[in-house]
Amino acid sequence: MTVGEAIPDLATKLLRGDRSATARALTLVENGEGPADAILEAIFPHTGKAHRVGVTGPPGSGKSTLVGGLARLLRAEGVIVGVIAVDPSSPFTGGALLGDRIRMIGPSPDDGLFIRSMASRGNPGGLAAATADAVDVLDAFGAGCVIVETVGAGQAEVDVVSLADTVCLVLTPESGDSIQAMKAGLMEIADIYVANKADRPGADRLVHEIEASKKATRTEAAPVITSVATRGEGLEDLRAAIERHRKDQIEGAGWRERRRQATRRRIASIVEKNLSQEIWVGDRRGLLDEMTDRVLDGEETPRKAAKKVLQGS
Repeated sequence: MTVGEAIPDLATKLLRGDRSATARALTLVENGEGPADAILEAIFPHTGKAHRVGVTGPPGSGKSTLVGGLARLLRAEGVIVGVIAVDPSSPFTGGALLGDRIRMIGPSPDDGLFIRSMASRGNPGGLAAATADAVDVLDAFGAGCVIVETVGAGQAEVDVVSLADTVCLVLTPESGDSIQAMKAGLMEIADIYVANKADRPGADRLVHEIEASKKATRTEAAPVITSVATRGEGLEDLRAAIERHRKDQIEGAGWRERRRQATRRRIASIVEKNLSQEIWVGDRRGLLDEMTDRVLDGEETPRKAAKKVLQGS
């Protein structure tokens, strides 16, 4: 079977809900292998239906437990669920520091639940470069809801807002002292705040801090849900809040505008990636090394060196 023959077959199986084909497609997309573009082209007309939920927050806030509980609630409703857990990656190997490449939530496999762990590979913004493509794969697979879990610790890790229809920011009592520092980043992107581990001391203070920050971050409409994810407490309230946000967005102008902004960012990102690949061809990397030494020796300024690298001479 040639590659040209294999890709349509793989796409067809994926669209029929074949888990093995979906896993293969995700691997190709994540690794940026040649057939990935053809797969994404084939499945794109079948995407756009899934509700995309971003779950972010500082490390240790209980996001994975929360996502697991939320996924089980959705499955109980009969919703097919896709989960993409974007893990921090080693700056040396590019490998994920958390989780396996494919993880299942729950004691036994569930054909209606597909979970993939992806390494961010040092990509700024907290997301893997292929996350949006992976969301499309799970959307085409038939997921009614795709949850993207990412570590968010400050201003940089906010790219989840660029692809999520609803963003849930998970905080814990230990986050209380750092809320002020997060105002310029994470606190501004929340559609729903989750005060998790609410059985710990300081939970009331956390809720108060979140409420106090909402006006400054222009998120007054965002509800605050308290939860103890390890015990399943508050998960039904979170599910209801997510559904309310989805309906409010659809009934208003927010849904299309949000998808429009996400699409615009995605196209721009692809353009930038392609331009970067085009720049680093031929002898430019060698020229970069040469210009680096010339700058260190005081023979060139960084700006002039950069222009020469771009010009290829």
